[in-house]
Amino acid sequence: MATVDTSSSISNDLMATMNPKKTVVDPNSVEAQTNKFLTLLVTQLQNQDPMNPLDNAQLTSQLAQLSTVTGINNLNTTLDSLKSSYQQAESMQAANIIGHGVLTAGNSINLSKSAALLGVDLTTAADKVKVDIYDKSGKLVHSIDLGAQDPGTLPLGWNGTTGDLDADGKPVVLPDGAYTFKVVATRGGTELKDATALMFGSVASVSTGASGVKLNVPGVGSITMADVKQIL
Repeated sequence: MATVDTSSSISNDLMATMNPKKTVVDPNSVEAQTNKFLTLLVTQLQNQDPMNPLDNAQLTSQLAQLSTVTGINNLNTTLDSLKSSYQQAESMQAANIIGHGVLTAGNSINLSKSAALLGVDLTTAADKVKVDIYDKSGKLVHSIDLGAQDPGTLPLGWNGTTGDLDADGKPVVLPDGAYTFKVVATRGGTELKDATALMFGSVASVSTGASGVKLNVPGVGSITMADVKQIL
């Protein structure tokens, strides 16, 4: 006698067909926002006063609002897509400067093997520009007179000398280590506030996160591409 298998997958398939799973919709998506708006509109139409129904102008206005909301959401989706593409392009661009030196805002100098790089950034022209270098104790150890300078970024090199001579008549060279410096720029005898000191660092790696693309520069920290004044 033939038997019927009621515990097979046929029963499960039948139940799945009769009770399909509902698609989960992101509450912030355009579809979800549109559904909310339509639900409110239908509810309003169902509960309107038959003696004073919703006029065409009001209905048209609400439909226009729906179109506006949908358009804004679509625009936000497009902007998110463009932002993602921009970050990918910026990440690729940043990866190309790994191992390169950069100048960014800062006043630290790392003198190594009697060599150091630093820089000056001027927004406006200056009649006179001077760079004062200080040791760890804050003592002024050397000044570099750059004279008049046009607006722009100016990289500088320093070999650790002070401009003084020792007993043998040789230039005094300071020991390797950490120093700081200050940029003093004037025009017409007035000190400019838009002169920026630039410190040097070498890009070691690139990281990408919620805050965007970051360049990891030892001794400087994490900076953005916009923070880079010059690539050396």
